Amino acid sequence: MFNINALLERTKGDRWIWLIIIMLSLVSIMAVYSATGAIAYKKGITVEKYLLYKHIIFVLLGIGMIYIAHLLDYKYYSGISKILMIITIPLLFYTLIFGSSINEASRWVKIPVIGLTFQTSDLAKLALITFLARMLTKKQENIKDVKNSFIPIMGSVCVVFVLIALANLSTALMLFGVSILLLIIGRISIKQIAMVCAGGIVLLMLVVFFGPRKETYISRVNAFMHPELQHSDKTYQSDHSKIALATGGLFGKGPGNSTERNFLPHPYSDFIFAIIIEEYGTVGGLAIVMLYLVLLYRCVRIVTRSPKAFGALLAAGLSFSLTIQAFANMAVAVGLGPVTGVPLPLVSMGGTSMIFTSIAFGIILSVSRDVEEYSTKKDKVIVGEIPAMA
Repeated sequence: MFNINALLERTKGDRWIWLIIIMLSLVSIMAVYSATGAIAYKKGITVEKYLLYKHIIFVLLGIGMIYIAHLLDYKYYSGISKILMIITIPLLFYTLIFGSSINEASRWVKIPVIGLTFQTSDLAKLALITFLARMLTKKQENIKDVKNSFIPIMGSVCVVFVLIALANLSTALMLFGVSILLLIIGRISIKQIAMVCAGGIVLLMLVVFFGPRKETYISRVNAFMHPELQHSDKTYQSDHSKIALATGGLFGKGPGNSTERNFLPHPYSDFIFAIIIEEYGTVGGLAIVMLYLVLLYRCVRIVTRSPKAFGALLAAGLSFSLTIQAFANMAVAVGLGPVTGVPLPLVSMGGTSMIFTSIAFGIILSVSRDVEEYSTKKDKVIVGEIPAMA
């Protein structure tokens, strides 16, 4: 028989992060229910029967993955990261050549048995961050050695960056930024980091001006940089996103009353933050921002208290990845950046994105669980050393 008390007793890790996960999941269900109304109507189906139920299943599956991932000792992810990297690089190659092309980008691979599409960059993010945390930890004794430390570490970063950037530049840039932050935390020299940044700029220029999606990248940047192009085909998405923000006001139109969901191409994923503001107003939008800021604060707290370098680097890399992605999505929705295909973590609809985001949260909570256990043992030792009072 299912015992909820036993389940709660085994649930460890930062309680604030668990609360944020539950709150974002509830927001996700409400926002996706509203945002998918137009697409459900076009397909001649009801939201309740298909899209909403499907999303709820993935949300519950994601929470289950968080729970399972947080029970596993985070040290095991060091060995798992090697396997993930061995799988990821060939899979990224396969995706570029044989992947399903959606919105003029080969980012997805179809899973034959269950008929779902799988975005390989989601796996690549998790693989690279865990692998970097492993490499930086193991190379700490000779971290300044260019041949034995710097080149092997940067080789993995550059290969993954280029393979993702050819189809998904925004995700590649965010992953590259997270990698730089990990290199700084991992004590790579400033001179070497400057070399990495210079090399990254060169790779970026090559991808933007000579890659298969060069026209898309250039047109999106031009549309963002030149306001005179507003109200044209190139700014259709951003224009309707701004309309959603403007009509939302302070408290919004109310749940389910969005009108821009009928015009935005991806109101349930890329522009879900605009739909949230339209329905729940500026107050609702600020509440979402605060949830991610609190998440970042709690994760930084875990990083600073982690007794092991691998745990600190792992939690730092994954938390930076999640929060940078969140603020990138929100920045696009409010017109502070060019249009990208980046989902809002734990809120946007998307099966594989939800699963890998959940695993990342689970790993962070696994590190948090270790921090709690270490603190408890440390307190017991300190108490035991204090002589008993007469």
